[in-house]
Amino acid sequence: MTAKPAHPWQYFLLVYLISTPFWLIAGSIPRGGLPDNLPLTDIGAALTPTIAALILRYREGGGVAVRQLLARAHDYHRITTRRWLAFAILLFPALYLLTWLAMRAIGLPVPLPAAPASALLLAVAVFYFAAIVEELGYTAYATDALQQRYSPLATALIIGIPWALWHLRSMIQIGQSPALILWGLAGTVAVRLIYVWLYNRAGRAVAILILCHTIANTARTAYPGGRAAYELGDGAISYGIIIAAALLILAANWRAMTSHPGASV
Repeated sequence: MTAKPAHPWQYFLLVYLISTPFWLIAGSIPRGGLPDNLPLTDIGAALTPTIAALILRYREGGGVAVRQLLARAHDYHRITTRRWLAFAILLFPALYLLTWLAMRAIGLPVPLPAAPASALLLAVAVFYFAAIVEELGYTAYATDALQQRYSPLATALIIGIPWALWHLRSMIQIGQSPALILWGLAGTVAVRLIYVWLYNRAGRAVAILILCHTIANTARTAYPGGRAAYELGDGAISYGIIIAAALLILAANWRAMTSHPGASV
């Protein structure tokens, strides 16, 4: 049993406070070298969810609580059945395939799939690292804390909204249109809803979300034509499909998603 967490609102405040210096200097550092042309400062900013969680965990339970939190990155033993592992691996590639088929059907200029380039190895490494440092914070710390008080749906929204807004600085810096930003923000909240549902169904294994998160980002980079093609039409198709998937999951699991779990982790 880990130390009893502080109120999770402290966690979100700390994430934003630690991220602010990276956002302030982002405009003065040239982009380049990261997948999807992301700002270099995103490397530092990506660390903030886990840094905030580690600070609070140390305050709450010392070194033991810190080690317990870090160990959650590899808690595959919690996964209840292999079908959830398969689901985590296949979900976003399937949604991206559906996106590609929809774009081709309406005549958007999305190219045919090509063999993944060796550059994807860098993308896998970058996104795996990013998934670990995000999910140790947003899932191992914040989700577990919030679900002691709120339903999974409320938890997903409480985490998803600030998580989406946390990406806003990068969205603006890489030149996204206002419509694309709005679709992207809504899609990010929808992704968190999917993550919270999957986390609960798969035995509350953080490792399964790290895997799903890594594959989701890498597969988007591998999308035919890259991220620019994936977001054709200001993201209405790509993020609309993710939102629809989240709503279907919510509708099919309404009782579980809206009830208070009341279980300690």
